[in-house]
Amino acid sequence: MADRIAMVTGAGSGIGRAVALGLAEAGYAVVLAGRRLDRLEGVAEAVRGRGGEALAVVTDVADPEAVAHLFDRTRDSYGRLDVLFNNAGVFTPGVPVDEVSLADWRTSVDVNLTGAFLCTQGAFRLMKAQAPRGGRIINNGSIAAQVPRPNSAPYTATKHAMTGLTRATSLDGRAHDIACGQIDVGNAATEMTEGFGHGARQADGSIRLEPVMDAAHVAQAVVYMAGLPLSANVQFMTVMATKMPYIGRG
Repeated sequence: MADRIAMVTGAGSGIGRAVALGLAEAGYAVVLAGRRLDRLEGVAEAVRGRGGEALAVVTDVADPEAVAHLFDRTRDSYGRLDVLFNNAGVFTPGVPVDEVSLADWRTSVDVNLTGAFLCTQGAFRLMKAQAPRGGRIINNGSIAAQVPRPNSAPYTATKHAMTGLTRATSLDGRAHDIACGQIDVGNAATEMTEGFGHGARQADGSIRLEPVMDAAHVAQAVVYMAGLPLSANVQFMTVMATKMPYIGRG
C-alpha cells in the first residue's frame, strides 16, 4: 500500500486525468472520482500500467450521499487521505447574464461550488481524525476566479466563490494541520477548452484564436503543491498558456 493517498474529483478526463497520473507517478495511491465508470477505469488502468495504485469510485459530487460513499470507500480502503484535488466542474451554455436559465445556474452552483464544498467537508473530517492528522486540499479555481469571460456568469460566479472557500478552509484548517490552496488554470488543452483553438469570444466582442498548453503542466504544478510539507503552503498559483489574452486589456 502506498504511503500517501490522494483523491482527484473529475478524474475521468482532462485536467483531472492528467493530475491523477502525475500524482500516481509521484508515488501516491490515487482515488479517482467521477460520474462515468468507463472513463475512471481507463485512468485506473493507466495508473496501474505505470506501476501505481488506483481506486475508481463513481461519484456525483453534487450528491451528498455519493460524496459520503466516496469518503467511506477511501477510509475503508486506505485508512487516511493526504491530498484532495477538488477539480470536478462544468461549463454551462455561454449566454448573456439575462438569458441564463435557472436550471443552468443551479447546475453550475451544484457541481462547481457545492460539490467542492461537500468534498472539502469529507476531506476535512477525515484529515482531522486520522493519525498522523492533517493533509492538503487543493482547489481548481480557474482563471475565471480572477477575471470573467463574456457570457459566463454561472461559471465565473462559482469560481469566484471557490476562492472564498479556499481562504475559509485554509484558515479553519490551521488548528488541524490541514493546508488549503488554489490553482487557477488558463487554457489547458482538454475536452472543455478544445473550442478555444477555433476561436473564443473576447471582451471586445471579437472572436480570436487562443493558445493552449498541455494539461501535463497543470499536473506538474499540482504535484509540486501536494508535495510540500504541511508547514508550507502555496495559497494561490496561476498556471496558464503564456500568450493567452489574460494579462493586459482587451
